[in-house]
Amino acid sequence: MFASRGVLVLVVLLVSAIGGQSESIPCKLKDEKHGKVCVCTADYCDYLENPVLTDENEWFLISSSKQGLRFSTTSDKFGKQEKITVQDYVEATQVTANATILSRLLDQVVASAFTLESRESSITRTVTLRLDRSKTHQKMVGFGGSYTGAVEYLVDNFKRSELADHLYKSFYAEDGLGFNLMRVPIGGCDFELEAWSYGEEDTSLSDMDELNAHDVKRVAQIKRLIEVSGVKNLLVKGAAWSSPPWMKTNNRWTGFGRLKRAYYQTWADYHLRWLRLMKNNGIPIWAISTGNEPLNGIIFMYFVKFMSLGWTPQTQAIWLNDHLGPTIRNSEFKDIILFGNDDQRYSFPHWFKMMNRTRPNSIDYLNGLSVHWYWDEIFGNSFIEQTTEYAPDKLLIVSESCIGDKPWQSATPLLGSWERAEKYARDYLLNIRLGFHGWIDWNICLDEMGGPNYVDNTVDAPVIVNTTTFEQFYKQPMFYAIGHFSKLVPEGSVRIDAVPSNINLDSVAFLRPDNKIAAVLFNSGRADLDITLVDSIRGQFVVNVPAKSIHTLLYS
Repeated sequence: MFASRGVLVLVVLLVSAIGGQSESIPCKLKDEKHGKVCVCTADYCDYLENPVLTDENEWFLISSSKQGLRFSTTSDKFGKQEKITVQDYVEATQVTANATILSRLLDQVVASAFTLESRESSITRTVTLRLDRSKTHQKMVGFGGSYTGAVEYLVDNFKRSELADHLYKSFYAEDGLGFNLMRVPIGGCDFELEAWSYGEEDTSLSDMDELNAHDVKRVAQIKRLIEVSGVKNLLVKGAAWSSPPWMKTNNRWTGFGRLKRAYYQTWADYHLRWLRLMKNNGIPIWAISTGNEPLNGIIFMYFVKFMSLGWTPQTQAIWLNDHLGPTIRNSEFKDIILFGNDDQRYSFPHWFKMMNRTRPNSIDYLNGLSVHWYWDEIFGNSFIEQTTEYAPDKLLIVSESCIGDKPWQSATPLLGSWERAEKYARDYLLNIRLGFHGWIDWNICLDEMGGPNYVDNTVDAPVIVNTTTFEQFYKQPMFYAIGHFSKLVPEGSVRIDAVPSNINLDSVAFLRPDNKIAAVLFNSGRADLDITLVDSIRGQFVVNVPAKSIHTLLYS
């Protein structure tokens, strides 16, 4: 009888803890050298259903923390006088090797009862965050990741197809991160088993009537991703790393090599044929760029060992204005988005000014400008601010980001690193406030060494595959940091004013197409934080969040 009553009490505790999210699946935490990761197998992977608000005064908070919260949920209502506290994660003390999901959740619920008092007695900072939905800024295009040859190789080696489905849904399903953008290389890139392109041996490009052997599995995998994730409007952006060597001045994949003038139109035709090829194989393309990191083949050829094609602003202006632009705009793909540069922010806006000096109004062919984040912490905001002043009508997206590229960074994954998650959060917040409309991360998954990469240019990724067994993958803290922006900020959301009263909180907020408000709240400090959120229509409430935590708020 006592046991039965005890079970009943614990079940009541559990139900109250997880509330209306009973169909969501919690993270299976695992301790690694640098922190905690979430383990996914073919039979188990964590998901969080998007909240459904049933009252105009209700709010819903999704939380992750250094200590171990991963998309934990809290909900309450505006107008309450008492403070709501988000419980931080506490290690379960008595979990057996064969513990069930129920018992793990139970341990967390019981443990939280003993942590509230200690948190309340520690230092707590305060901040007031004012949201004003009448003050609007840019409209968001979305968020996404990249599907490279490395991703294709890893997925192809999964022991069970269900594991691949979990990877796809984790990123692109609504109860995953809700991604809607994807970047794919046109031909090869560094994250491949070898350098390759279409038309390597065929100057007529007739081999582009069919998928290259390198692309067959990748295209099939992307189609499966679309099917199982249910992504409604996948926007795919293509970018070429290099032309076939025979088109280049050095006849090599890398090094100081530019496109031969005799092949300017051939290279434009290459892009058009690739668009047709993808469409014919069930992958409609939303956008292409003028090429990946053009300075790699001009200035950085001594450091960059992977595929590259060098451009100066002057030569790229001629190619865009006289060849690529007219070829695309006079084709059946005339409405496709054309992005310029696909390089670091230190080239902005000088690159586009030089293009226009070479061919006046040549950047009118460009719908958008895409930047890589790698030197954001060194080259300041003024590079972007001057660009938006010079070209105010262009879409701005970050089209590549990862950690491990710098000499002072570990070039391999740091499993469980919360610090790397914080770098993502800071940069997302900074660039969105600068007016960026979207963000595409680099590889959605890599192996434990940060590859495969045919020149060992290894880096970290949001998901790391266990290649010892090919039966597991690990969701890094970076995965959840990205998700705090992507999950509840769909395409068409408009940024609104979110003004904190001090530096204790970093935040950005959006008015969604369904007229709900989504706000990202980042407490990077070492102390808990009382946030008084004041909405221009709804009123206010106070919530206490733990140190080193990030949250996504949703309300009507």
